[in-house]
Amino acid sequence: MTNTSKMKVLIVDDHPLMRVGVAAIIDGQPKMVTVAQAGSGEEAIQLYQQHLPDVTLMDLRLPQLSGVETIRSIRRLHPQAKFVVLTTYEGDEDIHQALEAGAQGYIIKGMPFESLIQALERVHAGGRFLPVPIKRALASRTPDSDLSHRERQVLGLLATGNSNKQIGELLGITEATVKSHVSTILMRLNAVDRTQAVISALQRGLVHI
Repeated sequence: MTNTSKMKVLIVDDHPLMRVGVAAIIDGQPKMVTVAQAGSGEEAIQLYQQHLPDVTLMDLRLPQLSGVETIRSIRRLHPQAKFVVLTTYEGDEDIHQALEAGAQGYIIKGMPFESLIQALERVHAGGRFLPVPIKRALASRTPDSDLSHRERQVLGLLATGNSNKQIGELLGITEATVKSHVSTILMRLNAVDRTQAVISALQRGLVHI
């Protein structure tokens, strides 16, 4: 089978060893070929335009532009683009955000490599690939737990140990406004205090440190 009739895959991961390992698995398949490897979201957008892969394998943790933002950017230019997320992030919010951005498959790096091949084949054929642990995590997501952009900013600063006063200074808002945002965050995350809210946010992938 010639390269032109093989499934073309773009690999996006900021770890060179990970990219090389995944490329070896893909290139070992008779019907797949790695057309390019990117180490950042910006590079992924450029290489996507250049190679127009059938499926892009996307890590979520990337320098500067995140994996979710990269998916959104590529799909704005190419709405038909297909993505399989390959990441260490297992939180329900990570999964929700990736699928909402346009990913059709989601697998964790610790899963068997057969899952990777299955995901690529299923998504290439126009389907979705969500293994049982991913579906379970997604099903556990609390309805009405969406946070606004400002609430996410406040939560991120809470997670790094800032006081209400410090958060207000960093975001240019009053301490009273910060307190209001914190109250909303606690309610949406069903948390009794700031510590519980931060633990929940880290587990679910609402924030990453």
